[in-house]
Amino acid sequence: MTAGVPESGGDDGGTDRSDGTDGSVRADGTGDVGELRRTLGFRDLVVYGLLFIAPMAPVGVYGTLDAKSHGAVALVYVVATVAMAFTAVSYAQMVRVAPRAGSVFTYASKGLGQGPGFIAGWMAMLDYLLIPAVAYLFSGIAMEALVPAVDRWIWTLLAVVVTTALNLWGVRPAARVGFAVLVMEIVVLLVFVVSAIVVLAQHGAQRGWLSPITGDVSFSLTAVFAAVSVAVLSYLGFDAIASFAEEVTGGSRQVARAVLFCLVLAGLLFFVQTYLVALLEPVSSAELAAAPEKQGTAFYDAVDAGVGTWLHDLIAVSKAIGAAFAALAAQAAAGRLLFAMARDRRLPRGLARTNAGVPRVALLSAAVVTLIAAVWAARRPNGLDHLVSVVDIGALTAFVLLHASVVGWFVVRRMAGPPDWLRHVVVPVVGAAILIAVMVEAATSAQVVGVVWLGVGLVVLAVRWERPGAL
Repeated sequence: MTAGVPESGGDDGGTDRSDGTDGSVRADGTGDVGELRRTLGFRDLVVYGLLFIAPMAPVGVYGTLDAKSHGAVALVYVVATVAMAFTAVSYAQMVRVAPRAGSVFTYASKGLGQGPGFIAGWMAMLDYLLIPAVAYLFSGIAMEALVPAVDRWIWTLLAVVVTTALNLWGVRPAARVGFAVLVMEIVVLLVFVVSAIVVLAQHGAQRGWLSPITGDVSFSLTAVFAAVSVAVLSYLGFDAIASFAEEVTGGSRQVARAVLFCLVLAGLLFFVQTYLVALLEPVSSAELAAAPEKQGTAFYDAVDAGVGTWLHDLIAVSKAIGAAFAALAAQAAAGRLLFAMARDRRLPRGLARTNAGVPRVALLSAAVVTLIAAVWAARRPNGLDHLVSVVDIGALTAFVLLHASVVGWFVVRRMAGPPDWLRHVVVPVVGAAILIAVMVEAATSAQVVGVVWLGVGLVVLAVRWERPGAL
């Protein structure tokens, strides 16, 4: 692969410093403001994106989506993929403008100014710091089910320690291990697909062959869109690819390609597995809707009934390992967000230090927050519900500001010449409208936490704006 070459309007070299420093680094790789090393290729970016998303992400929410959509669960993922494509296109636009660590914080700073940029990063932080905790907890719950003698919080703690050590080792080694885990997850998914096809060929489908698209009783567009508001949350994580913009060897175009590729591939995987499991499903969507307690295990129950317990156990092991490494990718992205905000003097300066090209201070800080949240939740029966209720609102708010930054940079400021009205107006406006609709459908508790977190961010911004060099 070739070294990163600056694109039009971009700064692939990562030397554009809003804090006035030159980003110099001592020979040992440390310094007041560190640099990240360009070691990742296109495959590595895709690995991080798919690890974060998880190839079998629908397993946990299949029952809920099936019930909400009246059985049209596969169509839900088609619509959700199209909906999230608007956000992916906006990411692809802005990563070429500002190919630096920090993702939406950097893009909003460029397109809207440093104040909105800080708020975008602050809201994304709520998502980036807590999503790993949710993934670690999923891993702990799955391992406890397999080894009941060991409490889930111990498994959760072990997952945090192992993946944090890999992240501290470096982005490239972590990507290699992550690739092996991703291959394992995809192999398990293929085993499920082949097994399901064999069973369906031998015994036929429990529902109509088109029911995963048209519904198993009657089609309702309203029901499909209600389910989409939940399904789009399965895609959170593809955006983390942009956090590695300073560590990719092929320029910002590689990052843009990886973001779009991950979204399309994830959408395809989600469609195939939900289509097949819906055909294996022995109960109707109406029955699932009437029995919410069965929705969480509906995927496993359908596999048990259609294929056998052996596949159930195989998927459970894959989910346990895969969730831990989804957290690895999430933790790596969180560390780079903290690093970028500290480098621009919006968080304590110590978080911008690197060692051998690794933002270890930021990574350890993110790991500590994640560890506390994950273990706290693991030791409480309702801990998972508390975490899940708040992780999404931050990401969706940050995505709205991402779309606004596209309009700000290309249309209001016209920094790249005459705007392309489709890419720079229609796409971001429609994308923002979809995300706002999803936030309106979110749980009230999540909305309250989001408003409180936003309020704290505004206070921090006011203090930092007055004293930008205080920390």
